Amino acid sequence: MKSIKIFITAGMVALLSSGCEKVLEEHPQSQIVPSYFNSPSGVLGGIAGVYNDIRSQWGTEGFTVEMQAGTDEFIQGLSAGTPIPYTYNGLNGSNFGSAWGVAFQDINTLNGVLQYGQTIDLPEATRKQYLAQAKFLRAFWYFYLVQTWGDVPLHTEFITVPSQAASRQPAAQVYELIIKDLTEAAADLPNQPTAPFLGKAATKPVALFLLAKVHLTRGWLNNTAADFTKAATLCDEIIASKSAYGLDLWQDYGDAFVPANDYGKETMFVSDHVLDPKYGYYSVGGAAGGGAAQNLSPWFTNWNYPNNSGINSFKNASGGFVNSGTSGMIRDSYYGRPYIRMRPNSDKWPTGPHAGKNYFLDQAFTHRDIDSRFASSFYTVYISNTSITNTATTPNNSRGIGYTTVVGSDTAVWLPDYEVPGAPQFVGTRPFKGIVVPPSLWNNGIFPALKKFMDPSRGANFNDPSTRPCVLYRFSDVYMTGAEAYFKAGDAAKAASLLNVVRQRAAYRKSNTTAQNATAAAAMTITAADVTLDFILDERSREFFGEWQRWHDLVRTRSLVRRMQEWNQEAAPYVKDFNMLRPIPQSQIDRVVDGPAFPQNSGY
Repeated sequence: MKSIKIFITAGMVALLSSGCEKVLEEHPQSQIVPSYFNSPSGVLGGIAGVYNDIRSQWGTEGFTVEMQAGTDEFIQGLSAGTPIPYTYNGLNGSNFGSAWGVAFQDINTLNGVLQYGQTIDLPEATRKQYLAQAKFLRAFWYFYLVQTWGDVPLHTEFITVPSQAASRQPAAQVYELIIKDLTEAAADLPNQPTAPFLGKAATKPVALFLLAKVHLTRGWLNNTAADFTKAATLCDEIIASKSAYGLDLWQDYGDAFVPANDYGKETMFVSDHVLDPKYGYYSVGGAAGGGAAQNLSPWFTNWNYPNNSGINSFKNASGGFVNSGTSGMIRDSYYGRPYIRMRPNSDKWPTGPHAGKNYFLDQAFTHRDIDSRFASSFYTVYISNTSITNTATTPNNSRGIGYTTVVGSDTAVWLPDYEVPGAPQFVGTRPFKGIVVPPSLWNNGIFPALKKFMDPSRGANFNDPSTRPCVLYRFSDVYMTGAEAYFKAGDAAKAASLLNVVRQRAAYRKSNTTAQNATAAAAMTITAADVTLDFILDERSREFFGEWQRWHDLVRTRSLVRRMQEWNQEAAPYVKDFNMLRPIPQSQIDRVVDGPAFPQNSGY
């Protein structure tokens, strides 16, 4: 199959410990042939190369847009570029599919590891762990493929002879291989990371969790009760053994996103982006480059605060925000680089049952006074990082006073989640030194920015890519996946109990007293009667907003079209049922010239 690269670069990359310690040396292999896998270093190199390729997708711009645009969570920012992924209008095989080729390239590498690595000279337990890593990673990629495109080519042998013929196998067969691989991987992977697969590489609980998600997804696809029961049971098993696995929830939701905790107890599986520039594919001070395997995720949802925070901004006659005056902010590492690609879906519906409401504040992040996840996920306060003198007579200064902002003390921009009379220059009748931008003034250029992934460690080189890992799976998803599985299995009470673990954690705030936290947890507690599909989807938004999951969440639950038509004004006119599968890349179709044509997904 020509689209699967046979001669593959398998750069040996560092698999990290929490201290970013280099474990493997890099020895680029320009061609992979069967003999390459006849040694421990060859097998390890193949596996490391696949881990390396994962970071060429998670954290990069094109892949992030594909995973999050066109959902109820995100709409276009001012610099979104093409609207196609956001609206589905014009979506086709020529403008989608960044991971297709990478996935099949990696699957072929893993097939080589599994086919030729059975006899490598290693202790049996070590050899089994290497092969288990390969099985997990093959299942990982095939699960992404089958969720995204449905029927896909299914290969289990290492391809050494290029072919221009290819066909698609039924999704049911792909799921069978995924389940077999994950079951066998879980049996041989260690409970916690061990050398050389340190940091947050695949372990037994990660394989079990992905297996649960696979059963849940296949259950939705085929409406099979046995899959839902199996998914629920697997999640219960992981939770029951969390101590042995070194997993748990942080007491405070926000602690899951503190850089020091990136490799901590709540993190299950990551795509590494390391500190050593040799492994991170960037030059210190060279800024980030599009198309490279770099983590740019801190910036995609960032508004242009250095250019759109004029200190004398005002509301025009139409009630819109007008940027005016000297900017109250300059670009820094704490607030990040502004890409303005996508923004939270805060547009209000003009008519119908949701008239005057938006998904972001009125459906997803409700109970913001109790639920800490909004405050822990978004920047709403920007503290002055540059001193600005604003005289009383400066154009559009309506305050009637002059002043100088104090760096590190005064608020330059406040984006409250409720309406504030007098905004943007007053709070009621009190002059405000910065600007106040409530929801009615949010637009595609100014909005709350997602702060989960911010990387202040960039220091003076704040335009460089982030070296934080992209966290693909968190332990809280074990509870969420188990809840969804129990809900589909008909046990709403058990679903509610699992959801309550996550919700009660979200009620905790360090600033509260013990009594206040107990009261908040009680207020967040739900009953079986509260558990619906929409409630689960909203809860997943609150917990995982921006974490590369939303499109698959909506597709898995067969909710994409309905939720777009209910909440996303950009996509509602265009989204169709066939959009629950993505278009096969045109390059794949064009390369198949021997035998039957490679079929495109229906509707494209």
